[in-house]
Amino acid sequence: METHPDVLEMRERFVLAERAAATQAGQAVEAMALITGLYMAASPWITGFNGLTTLAVTNLIAGVAYALLMSGFGHAYERTHARAWAAALIGIWMIISPWVVAGNVITTRTIISNVVAGAVGLCLALAATAANRAGGPRHRNRAAGMMGR
Repeated sequence: METHPDVLEMRERFVLAERAAATQAGQAVEAMALITGLYMAASPWITGFNGLTTLAVTNLIAGVAYALLMSGFGHAYERTHARAWAAALIGIWMIISPWVVAGNVITTRTIISNVVAGAVGLCLALAATAANRAGGPRHRNRAAGMMGR
């Protein structure tokens, strides 16, 4: 039973997840993503989105969602790819939301805050996808090789 391809594949996924969570790069991406998500959520009150209540609520929801998606990404290795892409979409949303949600945004600090936070969030999400891909193709090739045996 221990040599069954499904058991070996599951064991390899667990090892890859532990490696991804244990690397300094993985831990750094996770920590910076958590801080970025918290900033996204708190940015309306940090930078003072005066009179932009809808944008403040949007940032709060997007920031909490981003932090939840990106925290602990190494521990859910199989779902890292989808979670990181969802977080990347949140980063893109943060960049465009001042114009989509609030319409005519006249405060520069609102735009700068959202664009910078969104760009950083997007970069961190793409870094998480890259960390997932590092073990992906090699993993698939081994599994395909085992099935042929």
